Amino acid sequence: MPSCPSARFLRLAPLAVALGLGACASAGGARPSAGVNALYAQLDQASKGYETALQQAREGNGEASDKTLVAALDQLKNAAAQCGNTPGCDPQRFFSVFDRLLRLKDGSFFAGDDMDTPDNAPEGSSSGKTGAASLPQAQRSVTLLRGQKLSELIAMNGPVKAALEMWLTQWRSNLVDTWVNYQFMRYEMWPQYEKADLPEALLFGIMAKESGGKVHAVSRSGAAGPLQFMYATGMRFGLTSDSGFDTRFDPAQSARANAAYLNEQLEIFNNNLELSLGAYNGGEGRMRRMVGADTSVSFYDPKIYSQLSQETREYVPAVLAAAWLFLHPDSYNLRFPKINGAPGRVTLKRPASISELTVCLGSAGGMTDGWFRTLRNLNPRLDPQATQPAGSLLVVPKQLEKAYASRCVDGPWPILANDLHTAVIPVVTPTAPPPAPPARSSRTVSYKVKRGETLTSIVRKHGCSSVEAVAKLNGMRTHHLKIGETIRLPSCR
Repeated sequence: MPSCPSARFLRLAPLAVALGLGACASAGGARPSAGVNALYAQLDQASKGYETALQQAREGNGEASDKTLVAALDQLKNAAAQCGNTPGCDPQRFFSVFDRLLRLKDGSFFAGDDMDTPDNAPEGSSSGKTGAASLPQAQRSVTLLRGQKLSELIAMNGPVKAALEMWLTQWRSNLVDTWVNYQFMRYEMWPQYEKADLPEALLFGIMAKESGGKVHAVSRSGAAGPLQFMYATGMRFGLTSDSGFDTRFDPAQSARANAAYLNEQLEIFNNNLELSLGAYNGGEGRMRRMVGADTSVSFYDPKIYSQLSQETREYVPAVLAAAWLFLHPDSYNLRFPKINGAPGRVTLKRPASISELTVCLGSAGGMTDGWFRTLRNLNPRLDPQATQPAGSLLVVPKQLEKAYASRCVDGPWPILANDLHTAVIPVVTPTAPPPAPPARSSRTVSYKVKRGETLTSIVRKHGCSSVEAVAKLNGMRTHHLKIGETIRLPSCR
């Protein structure tokens, strides 16, 4: 297919901003005015123009496609901007068109030339694009789930929109961290999904919600690894112990097991992605009991949704929203960092631990947060504090091969790193616990109440108990005493 200017592929981003600024209150059920109808007509015309641009691009007519696309998007932006000043205009119609255009984008020319890395670009380069557009073979890898477009399976409803906002605000740093972590493990994890014919965007969405791409993550319930397998479920899909190493922490094995599990659940729930994800989080047995024979039921159907835990109700739309942002980051004003995730190897020239390597590598390659997490993820079997002997082979990002040779073999940095790593921490001998107070005797003595005595005066005279203790011992509801009454008092011996 002839190459077309890449600028056209990113023009939905300012459109999203325009639609947001054009939001306004709908005029309820009132009949639209002539001005509103004119805006809606422009909306329809712009949408048709957009589809025409897609068709022209598929036919290889890039120049005509560019002109048609510019005119269509400009018309749509102008109409959206006028909505805010037009009484009775419903902004939801504009948002719906925006959503539809994003869905048309998947599998169209947007996933064609624009997603190919130029021949002269370095390995891992994104040529200015981020998200799925920066990855090779993106059209095939991110968009299809069992023959269906992944985007068509993601309902842009209230829960998913709310999750999109969370990923773009409070969870934004977690989303970006997941992206960075995934890029360095992609060569291990993506092939497992590709073999299972599952979309890469789904793998990213699950990992974003499960662990953020931290290979050694362990939940309070015992789920472990980048995709958070429980022990029994992991065993069922081949995640066992390999020479004492729990393979739930292995990125490639975890991705393989996750793909097998999802395909199993998709088979059970008749390719209902939401129910399958709900089973992954909340348990397949429980989901089967709720769904019964009607696998076409919506995850959001009250009879299903109301029975789910709050965690599962949040989990499914959060995974789908993260997958959606993997597909369309630029359309939501999101820019993932450019990462060269090509794998490399270093043979240690001197003994070192992962912690020491992290210190001597510093911020090499522009990694301002350091390389500790990446080195751990790529070498999951190694204790990061354990010194590895000279001659050991470690997996590192390819870009660190030269940095290791220049920073971590000779000079001050490995010496400093070793000095910090071998620092002696004083050993504090625990002091003996204080002796336990002598146990009080459970024996009691009898006492006859005399004239003028109260419970308080008797306790004071007795000297080794309290008013509350004596009242409880005698089952008293009040502290009132009768002359001649016999009560029990704790023995002071």
